[in-house]
Amino acid sequence: MQNDTLLFSREDSVGIVTLNRPEALNTVNPELLEALEEIQQYIEKDKSIRSVVINANGDHFSAGIDLKMLRLASSEYVLENLTWLQKLYSRWQEWPIPVIAAIHGICYGSGVELILGCDIRIAAEDSRLAIPEVRFALSPDMGGTTRLTKLVGSGQAKRLIIGCEEIDAAEALRIGLVEIVVPREKLMERALKLAHKMVSLPPAAINFAKKGINLADESSVAAGLLFEQAQSTFCCGTEDLKEAIDAFMEKRNPQFRGR
Repeated sequence: MQNDTLLFSREDSVGIVTLNRPEALNTVNPELLEALEEIQQYIEKDKSIRSVVINANGDHFSAGIDLKMLRLASSEYVLENLTWLQKLYSRWQEWPIPVIAAIHGICYGSGVELILGCDIRIAAEDSRLAIPEVRFALSPDMGGTTRLTKLVGSGQAKRLIIGCEEIDAAEALRIGLVEIVVPREKLMERALKLAHKMVSLPPAAINFAKKGINLADESSVAAGLLFEQAQSTFCCGTEDLKEAIDAFMEKRNPQFRGR
């Protein structure tokens, strides 16, 4: 289910995906992408995994695309493979479970596009982020221009992409590229704490809340409100809602069953 470029482990119901090319600054190459798809397929089949944390071994999260891979790319390769590559980075947001990126050190290019596909981004204080594809005669093509613009606005996206500017964790937090900044030694602790908290909550509510937020980012207010009506109708008929209220009134921990 994995090769040496990408590792998978779990801590109870939390799946942990770890980039594992530290000697190459965790740059993205074909082997890593193939392993990513395999691990995604495994997680989708294992319904006991209720949240995912993506992190990296070594001193840096990812320096982006492996330039050896980029040098071999051609227009024909792009036509044949780019849709598949984009789906890999889009898959995280399509899931009913939350996906958290734990970022440290350098996070460039394709690494930034990877975290943009996640639901929540937690950065260590030593993080440095940039999306410098223009420098290599490219424009971001795995969600960079799309997701970054939605997340931080067109002006900041143009500054980072067209200006090829590198920013630190504090600046990334200020503009909304990351949601939380912590000391390096606290990074995985904070990410896992949030992941476990989400695992403890009713899965249907998590699923619908994530879908509703994603929908709000892509459609009209009217469409979003209609979705809220539908999901509320479903959630109000679940056993978990009754359990949540009973547990609160009885001052005990709830036992959710996902139904």
